[in-house]
Amino acid sequence: MTDYGHELQFGIFPSPDADRAEDVLAMSEAADVGGLDLVTIQDHPYQAKHLDALTLLSVIGARTTSVRVALNVANLPLRPPVVLARSIATLDRLTGGRVELGLGTGAFWDAIVAAGGPRRSPGEAVTALEEAIEVVRGVWSGHGSVRVDGEHYRVQGLHAGPAPAHDVEIWLGAYKPRMLRVTGRLADGWLPSLGYAAPETLSAMNATIDEAAERAGRSPAAIRRLYNIHGRFGSGAGLLAGGPRDWAEQLAEITLDQGMSTYILAVNRVEDVERFAAEVAPLTRELVDAERQRASARPAADAELTADAGPGAAGSEDQRPLEVRSAPSGTLVPAEVWDESTRPSAPFDPDERFTASQQATGQHLVDVHDHLRGELERLRDVVEQVAQGEVDAGRARNIINELTMRQNNWTLGAYCASYCRVVTGHHTLEDRSMFPHLRHSDPQLAPVIDRLEQEHHVIHDVLEQVDRALVQMVSGEQGTAVVREAVDLLSATLLSHLSYEERELVPALSRHGFA
Repeated sequence: MTDYGHELQFGIFPSPDADRAEDVLAMSEAADVGGLDLVTIQDHPYQAKHLDALTLLSVIGARTTSVRVALNVANLPLRPPVVLARSIATLDRLTGGRVELGLGTGAFWDAIVAAGGPRRSPGEAVTALEEAIEVVRGVWSGHGSVRVDGEHYRVQGLHAGPAPAHDVEIWLGAYKPRMLRVTGRLADGWLPSLGYAAPETLSAMNATIDEAAERAGRSPAAIRRLYNIHGRFGSGAGLLAGGPRDWAEQLAEITLDQGMSTYILAVNRVEDVERFAAEVAPLTRELVDAERQRASARPAADAELTADAGPGAAGSEDQRPLEVRSAPSGTLVPAEVWDESTRPSAPFDPDERFTASQQATGQHLVDVHDHLRGELERLRDVVEQVAQGEVDAGRARNIINELTMRQNNWTLGAYCASYCRVVTGHHTLEDRSMFPHLRHSDPQLAPVIDRLEQEHHVIHDVLEQVDRALVQMVSGEQGTAVVREAVDLLSATLLSHLSYEERELVPALSRHGFA
């Protein structure tokens, strides 16, 4: 049983049929409004019946506000890596950091050759892919020169840039052992398809990826596990048949047993996109979250049964749940949101000095937090824009403005849901990787880390409050005031938590590094 603890994500995989361009855009917009995470497009530049994938992704990016877009997967032999890197970086900047890159070695070699591309053996194709990843990441660095002296790609002294707006992930479509090992060493994600890798085969492939990652000094949990899936809603038995509950139970089982956590559904109707977003995705999250909570509660229950009843033992007053005081509406960071007197402090040596390299390690945590702070400000701006839109619609009493208001509300909901999942994913990574490393490296940090882990659980509950407030607003039960209050509380709890974590852990990270 392998569950990497990744945040669950969901997306779609519409076929880029040239005769159904408006349908593809409609499905993409439905994914955005419904709160899905991804819209991905296959890339077969030699296929006369397909729209060009990168051009299509650009239009999808312009027509949506929250959903991320990606090639699934880029046809490397017909996409020179320098041009591909700059195209992806450009689109990422223009969409506000909403682009990822699926990458493959190529297939259908007769068609590739017919389109002017090279013919490569399986071994040559993998080598070319490794070189291309080096080229792409060199361009994305945005500074210095790119130099790759490979067998298939030679880049000598090219000026790097532009850098993308965020750290674009590279996902590899991989099945054979060598490609799986490349995924473990170099990739940010693994992207197989159900048609080529049945669920019962995933565990062995994951093991190959994990072993390669560990040999490269990486945590297997650093590699996202994505899965292209297909199915049919309705009656029937078998994999991904029947109703949304059947789908959710099967996907939850694949997550908990096989480690997959991002599901990308092949679709050809808006109705299927809406059903996947509104029913399958939340049901799957609910099932996985419940099982993960049960799994995490079992060790805690065992510890409580065996621990001494002294100070600090499980069940003692020192272990009572943390509470967050309510934040008054309109107050960004009330000082009383956390009880500062209960927060432990790490040992501090005022005379300790760090090298520039050590300081950069601690600064990385601050950089990640700054991104979350910036996103939180954007979230607050979106809330205020929607509130203003509601006032205009109410005065006009115009059915068109009402529809615009509804669109704004759902767009806000999709954006907030995406942001909440980013925060939760960041905290999960800390809980499962960085914190254990620091506990081992410096046992005196244990009280601080215990407190930070407790605060993560509290912030998760606050994020759930934001989500519930959005549902109430969209359904018409409440106005935007309830969302404002929920976002105020999120701002207060999260910003205070980030500052506390930096104050206590930046010196430790400079001293001990990340896991």
